[in-house]
Order: sequence, then C-alpha cells, then structure tokens
Amino acid sequence: MSRLKLGIPKGSLQESTVELFAKAGWRISISSRSYYPAIDDSEIECMMVRAQEMARYVESGALDAGLTGKDWILESGADVEEIAELVYSKTGLGRVRWVLAVAEDSPVKTVRDLEGKVIATEAVKMMEKYLAKHNVNARVEFSWGATEVKVPQLADAIVEVTETGSSLRANHLRVVDTLLESATWLIANRAAYQQRWKREKIQHMAMLLQGAINAYSRVGLMLNVRRDDLDKVLAALPSLRNPTIAQLSDSGWVAINTIVEETTVRQLIPKLKAAGAEGIVEYPLNKVVY
Repeated sequence: MSRLKLGIPKGSLQESTVELFAKAGWRISISSRSYYPAIDDSEIECMMVRAQEMARYVESGALDAGLTGKDWILESGADVEEIAELVYSKTGLGRVRWVLAVAEDSPVKTVRDLEGKVIATEAVKMMEKYLAKHNVNARVEFSWGATEVKVPQLADAIVEVTETGSSLRANHLRVVDTLLESATWLIANRAAYQQRWKREKIQHMAMLLQGAINAYSRVGLMLNVRRDDLDKVLAALPSLRNPTIAQLSDSGWVAINTIVEETTVRQLIPKLKAAGAEGIVEYPLNKVVY
C-alpha cells in the first residue's frame, strides 16, 4: 500500500496542528515517548519534526509533505512545493510576526542605530538579509532559546517571533520594526508531488484543513419563518453565501439555513426573533469548503 510520509510540527504548533487535523477529520495520537504519532488513516505515516527543520526534510524526500511556517521555509532556503497557506498559529488563527526588539530604555530607534552592535536571534539568515537591505553592519548571533532575556546583558537587540506581544512586554522590550509576517503552510516534496496518488492525497488534505480553518470562527443557523416575514428576516441576516431557503410542509412557512460569524450571533438571534423567525437553532461546524 502507498503511504504518505507526513511531518507534524513538534513544539509550539504541535497542539494546534493536532486540533486542526481533528476538525478536518483525522485523529492524531501523540505519545511523549515516540516521534511517530498514530493517525487513523492507513495511507498516512506521521513523524514529529521541529518546524525549523521541516522544509529541508521535505526537500530531501525524507518526508513527502509537512506543515511549517513560511518563515522557516525562507530561513532554510528549501526548494519545496508550497501547497496551501493555513492561517493558524499556537494560540489562534492569526499570523505571527518576526520583530526587531530592544530594551524599553534603549536609545535605539531604528535599525541604523544597531551599527556595530550584537543581535541575537534564531532566524540568523533572515536578520542578515534585513541588515544588508538597510546597509547596516552588526553581529548576528544564533540564539538557542530564551531570546527575550538576552537584552541588554548579552545582546543589544533581538529578533523574535510573536503572536500577541505579551512576552515582549513582560520582558520590558520595545519593538523597533517588523521583519516578516508568517503563517503555516502545507508543503510537499517536488518529486512526491509529481506522483498522482500522493498529489491527490495532499490536495485533498489541503482542502479539508482549509475547510476546518474556515469553520473555526463560524456557526450554522437554522430557523423557520412565515413567508410574510421572509423579507424582514433576510434583511436582518448576514450570510457567508446566499442562505438556503426550503419550503416546509405548511405552504405558509419556509426554513432558512445559513452560516454566520460566531461573534455576531448574540446580537443576531434577538434581531431574527423580532423579525418573525421561530425555532432558531445554532450548531457548530467542523468544515466549510468553498
């Protein structure tokens, strides 16, 4: 049997990736003692790999496909097929930012003020390209972790990834500039992607993962309404697409089925009720596939 060798990112993206696959229809079970998670799909073989290393293992063919950040694809310089951008991160659906940061009381205002200084980061190549772009000569040191605490004793500035900025604020750091915004990508080995079976498997996976992301912040609504009140209800109803309207057994009533943003529901349901809707049901979604 053909099997797709899939890299699951170990570390900060691990939990959110497993949750995303669950919504997409795959159950992944990770053991703390194994780098080979179980998955309820006999056509897939999973391996845990750090996101920083994922692209080069996919490029080499050790993995057929994997999930990693656009930042690490660029940092590694790996030649891979970029299949789908999946905008999720450790804590939500937003992108992450790589920022240049200094101590709150640092005199540094722009990157040009770092001439001759020391900058610590895990993304060394990214920072070197950024410095070259701005014609600044500074020493870039690789950081093995805990980068935020290295300013100001061990470095004059850092380049670090952030989602909310809370860790930077907690360590009394100030952002000078943003180098890159990044999101997770599903990538594939170029040779593997030329094989029809693997290409279709990867494409189907991309579609379902994107469908799961589309559903994260949305819910479904079902409601009944008299035909006489239909226009009023439709006017109150925002919709992802035109709502589905179906005739009920009573010719004077119709059923409406639609998808809306979850954050709007608490204001929307009272408006629908006031417009004449009845039997309103809100239900969760796993996937929304366009």
